[in-house]
Amino acid sequence: MIVVTRLNDSRFAVNPDLIERIHETPDTVLIMVDGAKYVVTEPMAEVIEMIARYRARIVSLAYDEPSATAPASQALGNRTSTGPQLGIVRGWSGAGGAGRVTEFRPAVQAPAVHTPTAPTVPTAPAASADTTQGR
Repeated sequence: MIVVTRLNDSRFAVNPDLIERIHETPDTVLIMVDGAKYVVTEPMAEVIEMIARYRARIVSLAYDEPSATAPASQALGNRTSTGPQLGIVRGWSGAGGAGRVTEFRPAVQAPAVHTPTAPTVPTAPAASADTTQGR
């Protein structure tokens, strides 16, 4: 979510993935995919920058890299983060279907497996069309 300011100075959060368009005429208007319109005090360039930082933070969390733009506020092992961590739910436990959340790590490419092939059997050369061998 990004936090923007209405014209009456109240602040609210909006999901940037649901913004369809941004107009600046002269007020900045966020037009959502459902048709809702929000007039905000931030200039269009600043809203676009907030969206870019939001998406960069999501990617950095997904790859477990510290975000260079987000301030550190919560210690997590050998790094810091400002929000909840992304994880993958693996397996299930019992009838409830609740899985075990594990930390997301990029997949490691497995080494190629060499499967031996059957040895090739040499074939006899094709019979010659020359019929003058007996002379």
